[in-house]
Amino acid sequence: MSDNTIDQHPDETTGIEETPAVPVDIEKTTTVPVDKAETAAVDIPEPKTTATEADTAAPKSTGHTWKSRLRTTSLPTLGPRGRIAACAAVVLALAASIGSSIVLYQHDAENKDLLAAQEQARAAACAYAPILATYDAKSLDAYFTGVLDGATGDWRKQFDATSKDLRDVLTQGQVVSKATDVQCAVRNVDRDSAEAIVVIGQTITSLGTQGKPAPGQLSMVMRLQRSGDRWLVNKVNSPLAQQPQS
Repeated sequence: MSDNTIDQHPDETTGIEETPAVPVDIEKTTTVPVDKAETAAVDIPEPKTTATEADTAAPKSTGHTWKSRLRTTSLPTLGPRGRIAACAAVVLALAASIGSSIVLYQHDAENKDLLAAQEQARAAACAYAPILATYDAKSLDAYFTGVLDGATGDWRKQFDATSKDLRDVLTQGQVVSKATDVQCAVRNVDRDSAEAIVVIGQTITSLGTQGKPAPGQLSMVMRLQRSGDRWLVNKVNSPLAQQPQS
């Protein structure tokens, strides 16, 4: 199309009258209603988290955090010296435990040995007392033999040395003695020696009692010594015997 043609057609918008702009009052502008569907899509409330749900969720996060820390935490690697020190500590602890057990065992064994020695010494003293306090002037050989059999050390020497004089006194007085009651207790005991207190109740018949039995009591302290599997008396300390009652 040529330039002359364009000039021959006037602009179609030339004859349109311009409409003056109408001023709009902003304060009087009304809100255009929004479609309900759009409002529903926009005004959806956010979900509220209750206190229970918050409390429950918190530990999970904390636990996860601690697990993550534990996974990332690594123990230091012990070198040769560290391993040797650790082994030495274990050995020392084991040795201390074994040592304590041995000490307790030995202490318990010692207590049992002392209790056994105490009972054996007491039984020996209680058995020897009636032998010492029972005799008859008419048959003193058996009496001397029995006393010497249970004696040792100084007591054996002492009794053996005085046996002849004792025989004469008992024979002349026609003395007969019988043990009626024996009470004994042990003190100062160890594995091989003990000291016993002995009280002997007896009846004595002699010329002095006019042939009638009279009660008497003899108290003494015996020192006993272990000899093999026996407990023998090696010392007798006897105060004056209680005189027979007429």
